[in-house]
Amino acid sequence: MPEDNIVTMDQLRIGLYVVLDLSWFQHPFAFSQFKIKSEDQIRDIRNLGLKTVRYNPALSDMPAGQQPAAVAPVTASSTAPEPGAEVAGTGAAAAPVPESNPEIQPALAAKRALVERIRTQREAAARVETAFVNAARAIRDIERNLYSNPRETVQQATHLVTQISDSILCAPDLAIHVMGDRTGDEELYFHSLNVAMLSMMIARDIGVPQEVFGALGMGALLHDIGRKEVPDKILLKAEPLTQAERNLYQMHCRFGVEIGRRLQLSAPVLDIIQDHHEMFDGTGYPAGLKGDAIGIMSRIVAVANYYDELCNPVDVASALTPHDALSTMFAKLRSKFDPRMLQAFIRCLGVYPPGTIVQLSNGPIAMVATVNTAKPMKPVIVIYDENIPKEESILVDLAREQDLNIAKAIRPAQVPVEIYNYLSPRKRVSYYFDAGKSGQETVAR
Repeated sequence: MPEDNIVTMDQLRIGLYVVLDLSWFQHPFAFSQFKIKSEDQIRDIRNLGLKTVRYNPALSDMPAGQQPAAVAPVTASSTAPEPGAEVAGTGAAAAPVPESNPEIQPALAAKRALVERIRTQREAAARVETAFVNAARAIRDIERNLYSNPRETVQQATHLVTQISDSILCAPDLAIHVMGDRTGDEELYFHSLNVAMLSMMIARDIGVPQEVFGALGMGALLHDIGRKEVPDKILLKAEPLTQAERNLYQMHCRFGVEIGRRLQLSAPVLDIIQDHHEMFDGTGYPAGLKGDAIGIMSRIVAVANYYDELCNPVDVASALTPHDALSTMFAKLRSKFDPRMLQAFIRCLGVYPPGTIVQLSNGPIAMVATVNTAKPMKPVIVIYDENIPKEESILVDLAREQDLNIAKAIRPAQVPVEIYNYLSPRKRVSYYFDAGKSGQETVAR
């Protein structure tokens, strides 16, 4: 922004897009740059003790001919506040205006409330991440012990599925989190967990009877069990498979059913293991089933499985962002999926699924961190701010910001590396849900 786009305090007016050259902890607003929408905001800016502020003409909506007159460029020292005391626990300078100033009290109280919500959100995210890692470890133990202790292992899997399904069904609103980059060493088992969780999310949305959730969850969790019989050189091959390799890989569905029968899994679970690669248009395998010939639970798992494979392929370089994966499935591959299941999936994750990097309507870059399935277009987002450490990053609940929306999704390649590393260094996109209290209320208030 040019240095001469500066206004004095008496030139502030509604519609002006201002940029505060202050630490986030030194002012009472949710953002350091925003469009002025009320006289109260003008009063609060004036009470910050600044002589001038910068503004962005391109983002302002002033009437023609009433653009504020630019003043001469000023030095950094004339725009900066007087040094203040530190805010306890933040290491950042406090707001330059004394908190005893009655004019600034309402705004400071709102900022303190925002800081408290961020703290609560961060605690919820840590709790969900712990639950996710514990579930992934349980799946690891299930797969490792499947042959040596089959009966006990099936009981363990049943217990895990029951826990997840009960939590999903009990939450009034389902809050879906994207996992961070410190989720342990269980990446091998994230796919099974993702598919199980996303499948049950779809089932909840379309109103699948509660008694079906157990079989759905078990089938989704064990859908790839037959891959144990496929050589690693095929499973881990980043280059395209040869036809012979592809034929062998596709046999994992049959292998899975054979293993499932030895484990005495129920018929509905075996159907999911066998048919999770069948496509609604008949282009899937192993039998090329089409439409309603594919069981409803297999149609659900097919959507979740395909999505997660787009986001988390063997070759990480070919991974799609969550937004691009969902867009590809809807725009280019729609015929492959049961329309009802695909629509439910999009409805739950929103146009901007967790993990998507976005630009907000007021300019900043952010990442979608948590989606409430009841309000998928108003997620909780992590804001990029170079002046705030990543571990203390700002979390904003768009459901509380009526005038703020997501303007567009941004491909990682289009984001400067420092912003991408701040927001989303994770190698894989994995999801889990908040089972703490009542969905979004738990993570965003």
